Amino acid sequence: MRALARAQLGALLLLGGAVPGSVPGQNPFHRASEAMEVRYSASQPVVSYTLSVDSADTTGFAMEMRVANAADTFRVAMVRHPEYDDRFWRFMGPITVLTPGGSGSVTRLDSALWRVSAPGGSATLRWRVGVPPWSSPVRPSWRPVIRRGGALVGGPHSFLYVVGAELAPVSVTLDLPAGWDVATALTPTSDPRRYFAPTVGVLTDSPILAGRFASWWFSAGDVSHRFVYMPIPDGVPFDSAALVRAATGVAREAVAVFGRAPYREFTFLAQDGAYGGLEHASSVSLGMPSRELASDMGEAVSEMAHEYFHAWNLVRIRPAGFGEGITWEPNGETRGLWFAEGVTMLYADILPRRAGAPLVDSTRIAHVERLLGRYLSNVGNGMVSPERASLVANATRPAPLGDIDPSVHDQGEVIGTMLDLVIRDATRDRRTLDDLMRAMMVRYSADSGYTTAGVEAVAASVCGCVVRPFFDRWVRRAGTVDVDRYLRLLGLRARVTRAAALDAKGRPEPDLGLFSWQPAPSALPELIVTNPKGIWARGGLHSGDQVVAVNGAAIANPRALRAALTPLAIGDTARVAVLRAGVRVIATVPIAGYERVTVRIEPLPDATAAEKARLARWSAGR
Repeated sequence: MRALARAQLGALLLLGGAVPGSVPGQNPFHRASEAMEVRYSASQPVVSYTLSVDSADTTGFAMEMRVANAADTFRVAMVRHPEYDDRFWRFMGPITVLTPGGSGSVTRLDSALWRVSAPGGSATLRWRVGVPPWSSPVRPSWRPVIRRGGALVGGPHSFLYVVGAELAPVSVTLDLPAGWDVATALTPTSDPRRYFAPTVGVLTDSPILAGRFASWWFSAGDVSHRFVYMPIPDGVPFDSAALVRAATGVAREAVAVFGRAPYREFTFLAQDGAYGGLEHASSVSLGMPSRELASDMGEAVSEMAHEYFHAWNLVRIRPAGFGEGITWEPNGETRGLWFAEGVTMLYADILPRRAGAPLVDSTRIAHVERLLGRYLSNVGNGMVSPERASLVANATRPAPLGDIDPSVHDQGEVIGTMLDLVIRDATRDRRTLDDLMRAMMVRYSADSGYTTAGVEAVAASVCGCVVRPFFDRWVRRAGTVDVDRYLRLLGLRARVTRAAALDAKGRPEPDLGLFSWQPAPSALPELIVTNPKGIWARGGLHSGDQVVAVNGAAIANPRALRAALTPLAIGDTARVAVLRAGVRVIATVPIAGYERVTVRIEPLPDATAAEKARLARWSAGR
């Protein structure tokens, strides 16, 4: 996540046979949360909402939920996102209940679960959703914000739903300032301020960007796409036409991979003053600071491509255990994020490259060099298998593995890159990772999520080769991938050097890689240590320690820790006071440098003509 958007039966024919365990031509809209038809039942409640924004009040917005045809007592809950649990119930005001008889009441049963008593089965619930001030100049692009010129609302942060009525259709009325436009994946109605969702899943997966923003339309795969950009008052000019061209190219190349778009319409919700992104079935939330767009669009386009490709690889091609059903409880544990995130990272480079859009790395080789540098620099990547790293990637608390922090993004992209080479070699370059993605869409675009064994079976069918040893060694077990074994298939090898990290002036850089997070505004920050062999771990600090002070300066939040560490230089000493299991501990840490891994990929002197031809196609992203 961070994230990209994500021919069916024809792909099977191209593979020359059926994928083991596959079913014929599964419809990508098969899942109930993506149903096209409205599902009515006499036993279902009738639910509608009004979301009200006052641009003069940037601290929150008002919600109203009208429920009819329900039981005298029913439960309501706030959806928990399987990837980003922002625990937004912390910012909800009290819920009031009005009934025709005036005798309704509400009782909180859990953090995000309430019981409503409404004799007669009809009630109006009202509450306020607070929007906390963000601690940095930019905020995560998926979290609500209200400014005088616009707002991001809706999604799981805003709505309560009736537990047990997840398939009940709902309507949403938006009470917005005059002159504000709306961009959302919710279905519009004849009333320009009223929208429709066939299920709770669609409702909470469709954030609403409202305000004064720029808007463009384009077509990809004969499907309409809308790109909107929400500015901020101090934004800077940038080439918006180039940005929209990049989005158009990325969308067309992604649709070309799979042969069709898995949605009826798609909306890019781009925002200035935000960072990161979050995928949705028919839209994507993107942070695109105008200052970055004005200087270099490469990173923004890569982020957009990643989140957009997720509309296929994560939303439709879903790992088993991830986001199964609507719930207020944890539901994101899966062994498959190495494929969902890592392979999507690979396409975040390939799609812009194919589209001729702005790039982060000038060449495909330069991209893989940088990837391998990150991968090898993180000791956790070799200490924890990608399957195990996937299980804890979306844990409710950071550092679930202690003093290591493997990256499923980097692990998975390395594995995906090497698996692509295995497929190319086994099929004499007739098939590539694109064929694997098409086959995965056919096999796993319905209700069943994939496991590593499922990816392995589909890969074996695509390449017509035995891939079990590859998956056993690099996915199921811990270890650093032997990249030279696979780069050899391109006539290449990797030169890996480890040397003291230097700054722009050639001076050794201090190791300031100590991080923290804050469980609650009033709680002490908790440390995150990512290298068990680094100076901080050697000095006696560990993930989970509650930091109290650094060199006598009190630490109240992660910003304060960063401010205390930034002035430190090699040769200094950091005295860090922490609480560990309630006991105060002082760690004395001498500040030293650290090593940086550099990877250079070079041609083998004995590369064959076939390997050189394969390298040319691979380098072009084809």
